[in-house]
Amino acid sequence: MSQEQPQRPQHEEAVKYGDVFNVEGDLKSKPVAPVDAALMQKAENAMLGKTQKGGAAAAMQSAAAKNEREGVVGHNDMSKIATEGGVSLTETDVSGRQVITESVGGQVVEQFNQKASLNTVTPPSLVQEMGAAGAGGTGGITIGEALEATVLTAGKKPVEWSDAAAIQAAEVRATGRTNIVPGGVAAAAQSAATLNARATKDEEKTKLADILTDATSKLPADRVATRRDAEGVTGAEMRNDPNLTTHPGGVSASVAAAARLNQQANHN
Repeated sequence: MSQEQPQRPQHEEAVKYGDVFNVEGDLKSKPVAPVDAALMQKAENAMLGKTQKGGAAAAMQSAAAKNEREGVVGHNDMSKIATEGGVSLTETDVSGRQVITESVGGQVVEQFNQKASLNTVTPPSLVQEMGAAGAGGTGGITIGEALEATVLTAGKKPVEWSDAAAIQAAEVRATGRTNIVPGGVAAAAQSAATLNARATKDEEKTKLADILTDATSKLPADRVATRRDAEGVTGAEMRNDPNLTTHPGGVSASVAAAARLNQQANHN
């Protein structure tokens, strides 16, 4: 009597980006990969403090998990399109409401309304850092302290023109001056952005941490961050970004978080 050989499970067709989102081109036919989903989750956590229910990260995680179970992708796989085009969240103001846009490979995969950015959840690490700063007796978290907190969330990011513009806007608001402070953080950021634009390797580029560590000591004056400060810094960063976006956890996000925490403290 012969034994029956166990049948190997048949692999189902991969869940592709086009099955989950309304996308076009090469992305449409690419399987959703685990690292893509992890990057989207990281971006959501950086901006929103959590994984958005019904957002792109949740949809991508579900699709990637199915693809991994079916053996279509490996646990450490990442799609080439996501690598080249990036996985990102951006935040724009539309008629007083914040619209969060989630993108993969330069294509929008999800958009949803959010209350104004200062009412969004601040990442826990930033809350802890800024809470400690605000406890220093200043009456609130200052703009300089918010710049220092950026080292936590985006310290390894090479300085770009959008970062330099945001830092300059923050310095102007902190000091009350209309000109750049010689030897200050804005001057250093502009110099770094210029040099980074010419550098060919990331390891050669100046990072935000190099500029913003001990930022308060480099400001001749400093003051508590307000909502208006956050809006000004965010506008400067967006205007100088090629895609008119802000970096999750970057300069404007930190100033916005500081302003939000200050606003909450005033209402307590």
